[in-house]
Amino acid sequence: MARQTRAERRARREARERSGAGSDGDGQATARPALQPAASPATGRSDGNWAGNFIRESIGELRKVEWPTQNHLVQGTVVVIVACVVMGTFLYLCDQVFNKLVSKVLLGQ
Repeated sequence: MARQTRAERRARREARERSGAGSDGDGQATARPALQPAASPATGRSDGNWAGNFIRESIGELRKVEWPTQNHLVQGTVVVIVACVVMGTFLYLCDQVFNKLVSKVLLGQ
């Protein structure tokens, strides 16, 4: 079975939200509580419980995040380490060349 595209996952998630039920990953449907709005539309002010609203909204945003798999995380880490080694080697070699150039040409040593 081919991997789902981001658009397909998003469409499946939106359909699940419209039906009012979620999925906990093993095919079992679980109902998720709806989040309360942080501010009333008429006044634009919160109800005074800003810490609770902040935590509720933060949890809602974190549920939307597509977290990387362990394989993606390892691949990204390897890419960063290899890029750092390549750039470090390049800068070291440039430093050695310019050090010789400056000391022989400009300083006459």
